[in-house]
Amino acid sequence: MKGEKVVKIEERTARLTALIDPRKKAMFERLCAAEDLTPSQVVRRLIRGYIEQRLGRPWKPGEEPAGNEGGAARGSARRRSRS
Repeated sequence: MKGEKVVKIEERTARLTALIDPRKKAMFERLCAAEDLTPSQVVRRLIRGYIEQRLGRPWKPGEEPAGNEGGAARGSARRRSRS
């Protein structure tokens, strides 16, 4: 295995910025800490769950989206209220 590059299961190189209510952020951070999890770990789990829910099947890191998987809501002008 000398000279082979080892690739991590998921490369964590992209940054996601979200604006939320400061009180909600503080509560989220307290709840994460109570489970000995970082907010980033929880957000990654939530995002992965959303992806798999939309795909209707398990997702593998490195898998590219194909076509209109998960469908109808893509490209929709429909917006949810801010929480």
